[in-house]
Amino acid sequence: QVQLVESGGGSVQFGGSLRLSCELLGSVFNIVAMGWYRQAPGKEREYVAKIFMTDGANYADSVAGRFTISRDNAKNTVYLQMNSLKPEDTGVYFCYAAVYLGNTGSSRRDFWGQGTQVTVPI
Repeated sequence: QVQLVESGGGSVQFGGSLRLSCELLGSVFNIVAMGWYRQAPGKEREYVAKIFMTDGANYADSVAGRFTISRDNAKNTVYLQMNSLKPEDTGVYFCYAAVYLGNTGSSRRDFWGQGTQVTVPI
């Protein structure tokens, strides 16, 4: 059974920093990519960033230059370093993983974490 465990959320002042972590637990054939979405109160969930487990990463325009996503393949873990935080970054941050399951990787699935709250007060 695959599970994503997030940590690192909290409350930080304007301009501060936080680092989120997301570890994939369980057995998979291959991880294609992992990343983050966020959801502010009363708004739709929106894309933040993703990283491919072989190479490459991309970011939403709203966080580019302030957030950095990285990975530790040996630990099946991704990190989101968030700098220069603003009140509009407030929300629940959800980790996701795009994986292949099964002995031959024949089953493609996406998994989501429970979410971790990030708050940047006005």
